[in-house]
Order: sequence, then C-alpha cells, then structure tokens
Amino acid sequence: MSTSKQISRRAFLRRSGVAGLIAALTPNALAGRGTGGGAKRPNLLVIVTDQQHAGMLSCAGNRRLKTPAMDSLAAAGMRFELTYATNPVCLPARFSFQTGLYPSTVGVRHNGSRPNARIQEMPARAMGWLFRKAGYETVYGGKVHLPGPMRDITKCGFKVISKDQRNRLADTCAAFLARKHDKPFLLFASFINPHDICYMAIRDHNPRSGLGARTPKPMLEAMKPPAGVSREDFVAKHCPPLPANLDPPSDEPQGVTDLLKLRPFRMHARKTWGADKWRIHRWAYCRLTERVDAQIGRVLAALRKAGFEENTVVVFASDHGDMDGAHRLEHKTVFYEESSRVPFIVSWKGRTQAGGVDRTHLVSSGLDLIPTLCDFAGIAPPEDLPGRSVRALAEGRKVPAWRDELVIENQNHYTLRTGRHKYALFDRGANREMLVDLKTDPGEMKNLASHASYKSVLADHRRRLTAYLKKHRIPFTPPVEA
Repeated sequence: MSTSKQISRRAFLRRSGVAGLIAALTPNALAGRGTGGGAKRPNLLVIVTDQQHAGMLSCAGNRRLKTPAMDSLAAAGMRFELTYATNPVCLPARFSFQTGLYPSTVGVRHNGSRPNARIQEMPARAMGWLFRKAGYETVYGGKVHLPGPMRDITKCGFKVISKDQRNRLADTCAAFLARKHDKPFLLFASFINPHDICYMAIRDHNPRSGLGARTPKPMLEAMKPPAGVSREDFVAKHCPPLPANLDPPSDEPQGVTDLLKLRPFRMHARKTWGADKWRIHRWAYCRLTERVDAQIGRVLAALRKAGFEENTVVVFASDHGDMDGAHRLEHKTVFYEESSRVPFIVSWKGRTQAGGVDRTHLVSSGLDLIPTLCDFAGIAPPEDLPGRSVRALAEGRKVPAWRDELVIENQNHYTLRTGRHKYALFDRGANREMLVDLKTDPGEMKNLASHASYKSVLADHRRRLTAYLKKHRIPFTPPVEA
C-alpha cells in the first residue's frame, strides 16, 4: 500500500470514530457487552456499609468528617435523602437487600428471629441467581449475616471472593476488578464499618465480657485523641458537639425502654454517660466512617484503573444507621431517623444526574435495590416485589405516582413514614403510639399522638398502618382510640 493511501485510511478511521472504537474494545471494555444481540449492559457494583446513618457523609453537610470516596459517587450521581431501611437491624435489612422483600415475609423482626418455612424458597430467588441467570458474573465479598440457608451466600447465587469484612476486602475487590472479564459482573462488596462503634458502650458496660474483651482494634484506635492532644483539649476542641436532640422526647413510648432492657449496655449508656462520653462516641463514629470510606476509595480507584468507571452502575447504601447520641442512645433498632434513615446513592458516570440530591421521594434501600439494578441491566425483576426502580429519578427524570408512604418494620414496633409525618405503633406498653411532625420537629422531640390538634393526622396514620399489617397478615394489637 502506498504512503498516500495509508494516510488516507488513517484519516478515514479518525473521522469515522472506528479507531476510537477499536481502542476501546479491550477485554475489560468488552466485559460490559451482554449476550442478547450484542447489546451493551453495565457492570453493577453494590457497596454496603454497616451502621452508617444518612448524615454520616461530608456531602450531606456533615463537617465533622471527610468522606471523599462516598462524596465522589454523589458527585457523579443522585443521593436520595429520604431513604429508609426495611428494618433498622443487620440481618433483617440484609435479607431485604438480597430478596427485595420485607423481613416479615419470612417472619423475621430482629437478628435472633427464627424464620418461618418460607425461608427455604428464598436462596433460589435471591439477587445472585437473578443476575447470574441473566448472564452476569456474580461475586460477593465481606459481611453476609442472613437468615436460615441464606447464611451460605453461595446458595444465593454468588461466588465468594472474600470473607474478610475489615482489612483485606477492599484489596480483594480491587484484584477482582483488575482481572479480565468476559461478561458483565455484579460485585457486592459488604464492609463492616462503622459498625465497630457498637463496642464502645459494650466495653464501657463490661470490659471483661466476651464482646467487651474482643473490641476490634479499629474501634480502639478510633477513640484515641489526635497525637499530642490532651484528653481535656480532645473533648473540648476536637470532638463533635452534642446533638441538638440529645434528650429523650416527651412521652416517649415505653417500648423504647423495653428495647434497652434487652441489651443492658444500651441502658447503661443512656443512664450514665455524660457529655464527654457521648462526644467521644461521636468522634469515634466519624473516624470509623472515614476508615471505611478510605477502603471504598481503593475499590473505586481500581474500578477507574480497570477502565470500568463509565460502564459501571455503582449503588452505595448502608443496612441501617446508628443513634449517634440522639435521645441519649447508641446502636440501632428504633424508629428514630438516626437509626432508620440511611445513605443511598445511585451513580453511573455520565448517565445519572451529577451531584443530584433527591429530597422528595420516599425510597426503601431494601425494597428498591433489586428493581433498580434490574432496570439498569435490562432484566425483568420478580413480579411480586413491592419495590420500585429509582433509575429514572437518578437520571433526573420525573416519575408519576411515586409512593406516598413507607413502612419500616422493627423489633417491637412498626413505623409508617409519610411525606411529613412518622407514626410508630409498639406491640405493648404505655404510650404505644408516637406521632412526629418532621417538618416542625426534625429532631423528633415531641410525641404528638395525644395532641388534639393532630387527631385527624393520627387517625389517618393508624388507618394506613393497620391496612398494611392486615394486608400482609402480620399479627398486631390495634391501638385503643381515645
């Protein structure tokens, strides 16, 4: 071929874009191509932390910590502020992640619940099999904590790449991303922190108990003051201030106290901790969150290095929150915002609305995860799932007729969240009901259930929650109407 013809051919390739296409068809770029007619399908990366409430991100306005990795996902995608766990405890919430169903489907209300017979059908319909059967490579790393036969995550359709939850998981995920992939992948990366914050109250209550004596090293490090700082200056100048809603609300349901009695260290913290301990707790919670953010950062760096960033949908969430000193509580379980509201970010660089924040739509992290992933992957989700895809919302498009209420299941109560209010009904005890106006009282300091001016609001929320419980055949004792 003559030199002039070679030049002409190169010019044609540049003009037509073929040269760029050929350069893009590396093995990892090809991995995003589906089997159906050669249509391109995105890879899916689900990143889950443990016990991180919705306010524990610097992009959410928290100036007491820095979460650059999580913030980078929000910068390229949509952050949903009104996202709630199906049940603010590890095992029930994680059951929902893997099935798209409420934990009550298998009779689960807390980590120690014995599931009913329906648990036997759940592994076969779990997330892993759903995507594996559609041609995805499905892999899992980190914390599992699921009920019954689902404890073995391989029975749910995943290949396990790491059982580590703290130190090696990020690097194992990075190594997986660096490999050659012949098909699109679903990588579920489940990190343990900032869950280690649990150990501060456990250790303070009884340092020689089984759990207290086994406090993980990250927690011990997180409680330390910065180098060269005295304890006095540490608390006064470095630790976050006490939350505005430090004290328990008026007419708090007895059921909250009943929950604390089940775990004595929680009652110990509420009754005995002074300002210094609560502020140190909040400091340690920030440091543990920063620790897991750094681990997530290594995974995202590997994603970019492998050339996957622009062909991967990343969903970031946490299973539940932590009370973080609000109402003199630590841990989770209760209906309060710090426990039940969680971060939820959907990010696909160049596709989702960059830097978007949705403060309008009620989202369920457990119910909406699978429908959202299916929507991006072009997979039909199981017809009986109660959740909805948030893809259109993440892309900045309007969605008609979105839900106007969301139920949160709890260990000894059920909660209904509507556009402005939150209503909790406890199984038993004094003040079984709590009604909060989140517009006027975002800190949940006033129980309005007995206020005459909110009688119609209370009746409406009673009716809605009762209808949900009856529809799903969940046993409950109706409230006594005044």
